[in-house]
Amino acid sequence: MGANMAEISKEASIYPQEAVAKIATSGHSVLVGIPKETESQERRVVLTPEAVALLVNNNQRVMVETGAGDASKFSDKEYSDAGAKVVYSSKEAFEAQVVLKVEPPTEVEINYMKPGACLISALQLGKQNAEYIHALNRKKITAVSFEHLEDKVGGMPVVRAMSEIAGSSVMLIAAEYLSSAKSGGKGLILGGITGVPPTKVVIIGAGTVAEYAARTALGLGASIMIFDNHLYKLRRIKQLLGQQVYTSTIDNYTLGEALKEADVVIGALRAEKGRAKVVVSAEMISAMMPGSVVIDVSIDQGGCLETSQMTSHENPIYFVDDIIHYCVPNIASRVARTASMSLSNIFTPILLQMSDHGGAEEMVFNYKWFMKGVYTYRGSLTNAHLARKFQMNHKELQLLLAARY
Repeated sequence: MGANMAEISKEASIYPQEAVAKIATSGHSVLVGIPKETESQERRVVLTPEAVALLVNNNQRVMVETGAGDASKFSDKEYSDAGAKVVYSSKEAFEAQVVLKVEPPTEVEINYMKPGACLISALQLGKQNAEYIHALNRKKITAVSFEHLEDKVGGMPVVRAMSEIAGSSVMLIAAEYLSSAKSGGKGLILGGITGVPPTKVVIIGAGTVAEYAARTALGLGASIMIFDNHLYKLRRIKQLLGQQVYTSTIDNYTLGEALKEADVVIGALRAEKGRAKVVVSAEMISAMMPGSVVIDVSIDQGGCLETSQMTSHENPIYFVDDIIHYCVPNIASRVARTASMSLSNIFTPILLQMSDHGGAEEMVFNYKWFMKGVYTYRGSLTNAHLARKFQMNHKELQLLLAARY
């Protein structure tokens, strides 16, 4: 009987078989380009191979420049196996309908883009100039900023995700520079052990970075103080932490006294109206104990310490009055694979929706939460703050959209 079944099976295999029917997919095919990051500090990539596979299975096309995922430990083969087309020039990757990039493109890269395409990237306001905006407008690019993109409930998903990573990372960085292994460190363990007073940490700001930094510090056993000028934020962070932590509004005397005894200071104030407010003076820094560590997480928005100057991952620190300053703007790039997976989780659903609606322009038209991220549209600057900063004219996006009909 077994032999007969084997014969039947063998015979059947040589006859034409029924093909598996393709499942009908809705929406339009959108060509997505992932160029390789050229900025030496940037190690993240916006989509993982798993995300690419999901997009391809939903009728989208993806081009990935060779080496785009190398720094995050995603190989070209993984992208190719996921269904992406691996291209060997950045020019080709930039010719997609939708370009996803972490760092904003250079003017040369903008020239590679097709007129009317969509760019989704960080804006990094501190690095930009008017010519960048003009370059986008000449190509009639619809540009969407990571920093301003909102979700359906009014949150800022990319800012939140990268802030969680930065907040979790800053205490590990502080622990490294407090130790005797680094030149100038106090030789302290971050936290506390039996019979030894705990490390004192001052956190300026009560947002997402502060929340995750505080969780890490408390977990290590440190003593923390949190300062912010918004009482509702202070109440919120106390509730989220579930512990009685010292909180205070920011005034020069109270903050100055806290800094004198601090081993670690985390600057985590969110920018208001474009730039973070400077609340720590050079005089306050000079009064701190030598060997203390300050980390200004808000440096990409100008910084909240008077002594802050932007540094890099290769040369992350400098000293002012024997105080260690760490002012690297893209802390999340230290853990590029984690950050890439987090970005991918945010943008994959957005790209799927984009396909369902027929492209980026329909996303702008249909979703206010997506529209919040748009700062140039079809040759016009649509962000009022950028217009003031660069002394340019701007047009209200709502009016431009209304003019479509």
